[in-house]
Amino acid sequence: MLSLKLRPLSIMKNKKRQIPIQSPPPTPPTPQTLTSKRPKTLLKSPKWVPLNLTQSELSLPLTFPTGQTFRWRQTGPLQYTGVVGSHLVSLQHLQNGDVSYCLHHSSSPQSNAEPALLDFLNMGISLAGIWEVFSASDSRFAELATHLAGARVLRQDPLECLIQFLCSSNNNIGRITKMVDFVSSLGTHLGSVAGFEFHEFPSLDRLAMVSEQELREAGFGYRAKYLTGTVKALQSKPGGGEEWLLNLRKLELEEVIDALTTLPGVGPKVAACIALFSLDQHDAIPVDTHVWKIATRYLIPELAGARLTSKLCSRVAEAFVSKYGKYAGWAQTLLFVAELPSQKALLPPHVSDAKESKSTKGKGRGRKIVADASNSE
Repeated sequence: MLSLKLRPLSIMKNKKRQIPIQSPPPTPPTPQTLTSKRPKTLLKSPKWVPLNLTQSELSLPLTFPTGQTFRWRQTGPLQYTGVVGSHLVSLQHLQNGDVSYCLHHSSSPQSNAEPALLDFLNMGISLAGIWEVFSASDSRFAELATHLAGARVLRQDPLECLIQFLCSSNNNIGRITKMVDFVSSLGTHLGSVAGFEFHEFPSLDRLAMVSEQELREAGFGYRAKYLTGTVKALQSKPGGGEEWLLNLRKLELEEVIDALTTLPGVGPKVAACIALFSLDQHDAIPVDTHVWKIATRYLIPELAGARLTSKLCSRVAEAFVSKYGKYAGWAQTLLFVAELPSQKALLPPHVSDAKESKSTKGKGRGRKIVADASNSE
């Protein structure tokens, strides 16, 4: 196992490494959710503020459209807009690759916006520091890292992340987006940017007011009972469901997975996504058929051709942790992103067409685009 000795991330003093800005992958059509709430008046002259982050620490196109969250929208060239807590913000790359942000609206003190944004972006962890260690022991990772720098793991609000991944199970991007938009519309409306409406994510109490029938009528299908069941289960937690979820950040991964899978509709795969993207479980490995193929191609080739089972999912997770250590989930994220068709097109042929095992040659990717984009099931 790798032993990581990470240097702390100094946002203000890091030497900037300029990297050519990559074209973002196509943004899927986004259904617009109707809302009867009066639109907010946004700041008349939005001010762009530098975050002093280079693209090697954060690439917007390699972070937001890759299935960690379904509440951010591409609102311009190399610009993405979303809600962090009560703050409606946009992020964009400058010409040199650095990242700046713009606060459009906030229902809480504006001075809280930047700290909340940096926390959401998981900036307490140096991506360059982690990748340097990975690259030293993995030549393929080192080569991918030079072309796909800045693919970061987010630190989302746990309730928001949980509800999104309940919607994503066995689903496609258009439907996931429509369902997440419906849920989001239950929260406070914060404003409109580039034709997209943005809302603060609804509280647990507000979610509890929505019936299973309403969700079914909105197109949630069988997921409606899981969503209402999970909300009810969270409400019964001592101290409240939102606090219960936040406290999972203090536990070990196995305990977190065990706790999450007690919730209706949450299986090991969805639990691993929630653990990695919101609960500080950096060694969580969400295993789907694509991650299985990556593992059997590069980590455990002796299992190529085997049928993926729950037991083998554990074997895959163990293989990633054995190779990459306590930040294995971050390594898996880059390897997953590198398999997306939109990103494969950016890689040199000798990298994107890496030799595959006989069991995977000539076979398709096995699942719809949702597997590419949501990394969930």
